[in-house]
Amino acid sequence: MLSFITSTLFPVLILLLLGWYFVRIKWLNDGFVESGSKLVFNLALPALLFLSISQSDFAKAANLPLVAIGLMGTLAMFAALVVLAHFTVSNTNAKGVVVQGGFRANMGIIGLAYAANTYGQEGLAAASVYMGCITILYNVLSVFILNFYQIGLSTPINQIKGIAKNPLILSIVMALPFSYYQWPLPDVVLKTGEYFAQLTLPLALICTGASLQFRSFSSDWYNIVVTTISKCIVYPALLVGMAYMAGIRGMSLGVLLLLSIAPTAAASYIMVRNLGGDHRLAASIIAVSTLASLPITALGFGTLSALGLV
Repeated sequence: MLSFITSTLFPVLILLLLGWYFVRIKWLNDGFVESGSKLVFNLALPALLFLSISQSDFAKAANLPLVAIGLMGTLAMFAALVVLAHFTVSNTNAKGVVVQGGFRANMGIIGLAYAANTYGQEGLAAASVYMGCITILYNVLSVFILNFYQIGLSTPINQIKGIAKNPLILSIVMALPFSYYQWPLPDVVLKTGEYFAQLTLPLALICTGASLQFRSFSSDWYNIVVTTISKCIVYPALLVGMAYMAGIRGMSLGVLLLLSIAPTAAASYIMVRNLGGDHRLAASIIAVSTLASLPITALGFGTLSALGLV
């Protein structure tokens, strides 16, 4: 457990805190964070996903039972959160935010960092394929629930088009035939892609840390607490429990835990802001869940390691 904390959690925490600190001392500004986030989302992270999948063994990277568990567990968690928010969250603008924040994990940045630091290239490839499939469901469910509680917003067909053009999804789809048929990449493409891939996680974590917003939680404490518990404890426990019952062990179970236990995705703030929800609540949920997830991740992964399951 100590090795996991020092080699996996501490590097992630340090980069997050550095991003937060650099903004406070004005080494970074909102313009840098916005540009850096666009670079990560549109180029660096797609390059990382493409290389990690295209250079891996498709049979090992594509774990269909694990993906099926992720899809079913996410749908079940989503349904439970919809019922909970409908009856316990009073502010209409906050209902969809609570639902989205309670299941949408930051797999693309923090989850991948966990998997790469813990299991290396093989873990990164497995995590990338799983993330690609579940991210599509995340986007569909988030668009649906945020639109459901708002009026006069973007039509679902436009959101579906946006998902289809998502650079993360496109990079994964493009990489799959290279992995399946073991097609080699030209050296210049491989080396250039590696430079962008190496840029991804440090820049993404610094930008995520820089965008964390801590403000008065007095009026939103219930929504924040419920969402954080759902995202950091209930959701990963549900998926890991389903995987355990299905007989999944070792790296696959560890990757599932590390991806699902990651805090609420930073992309949820952008989607809430674009679709008219309570974006201040969304920012607070991201900040609190990010801090809470670190000790919970250490405890969860340490427990599974002690039991010899991962």
